[in-house]
Amino acid sequence: MKTAYRLSILAAAAASIGAGFLATSYAQTAETERYRPDRPPEATIYRDAGYRGPAVFVGEEKPNLGLAWPVNSIRVPNGRWELCERTRYRGNCRTVDRDTPMLNNVLRGLTIQSIRPVGGGGGGGWNPGPPANDQVARGNFAEFHTQPAERNYRVLACARGSATANCAAQTADTWCRSIGWNGSAREHMETVSGRVYLADVLCVRSGY
Repeated sequence: MKTAYRLSILAAAAASIGAGFLATSYAQTAETERYRPDRPPEATIYRDAGYRGPAVFVGEEKPNLGLAWPVNSIRVPNGRWELCERTRYRGNCRTVDRDTPMLNNVLRGLTIQSIRPVGGGGGGGWNPGPPANDQVARGNFAEFHTQPAERNYRVLACARGSATANCAAQTADTWCRSIGWNGSAREHMETVSGRVYLADVLCVRSGY
């Protein structure tokens, strides 16, 4: 009787461990699938918090959402998305790379008017570059960054296509706005292992 009882306990423990292992493996697989660079960026925006109310699927840049309602939550199956309070990616912008049930926590109540995928690989899937060693010099009206970073990784000069001066300038403007400045007055590009990153960016408060 005792032997049968012990065997039942061992079987239950093994089943529990196996279930935990499967759950962990599934979670790890899901997280890996989420940022697959070979998949196009995808997002669904919702009028209400908690993924409720009217919804719109987004799979490409939308410089003018033209919605009659504010966006309060977003699901992000793949990629990283820049959400901006004005059309054509102007004004205050924030980057979202995961499901967010209440955007007010991220955007501080901003009304979203434009949205676009950002980041390297997969048309928006986040593909980290080398770690950034950013040297910063800050003044009253400007801030200089030797290696602009997101999540401690260097920022691609152009998320899509070939790196051009115009594209790098737009990326630098967006990056400077993301850290609280009005835009970039000067930026350069640096090639590392065949990829082109922002370098020596001068973020300014006004008059750029």
